Amino acid sequence: MDAVDRKILAELQQDGRLTVTELAERVQLSLSPCHRRVRGLERSGAIAGYRAYLDPQALGLTFESLVFVTMTSADRATLDAFEDAVRELPNVLEAQRLFGDPDYLLRVITRDLPAFQQLYDDHLATLPGVQRLTSTLVMKTVAENRPLPLQ
Repeated sequence: MDAVDRKILAELQQDGRLTVTELAERVQLSLSPCHRRVRGLERSGAIAGYRAYLDPQALGLTFESLVFVTMTSADRATLDAFEDAVRELPNVLEAQRLFGDPDYLLRVITRDLPAFQQLYDDHLATLPGVQRLTSTLVMKTVAENRPLPLQ
């Protein structure tokens, strides 16, 4: 990956709806080489996909929580079952396995506290292998959906 590829990625992170013509102008390439580079970046996996960024507030999703999960055991079958079940929950925006205690961090969004309580009671607390859940409410998001650093 060279400097031109990094420029292409930076521009697409800012606006994934750029046409190839607009992108080529911004990175100072002609159309064909720019298109070839974008396709190469897609094939290599550097560009994993394109999607719209939605405003949760506008969609009525106003309650966000971070849920820390401590597991009963760390055997592969238990962790796989837990991770598979978490992937099925659309309200879990992110799930990360951590070193140490707790074992996982889940970023969860719902429309309000009652919806979170129902999700917590009916789904999160019943996930395979869960020993303990600890939640904290997100007061304010300071940085979100930021472009990856390309240095």
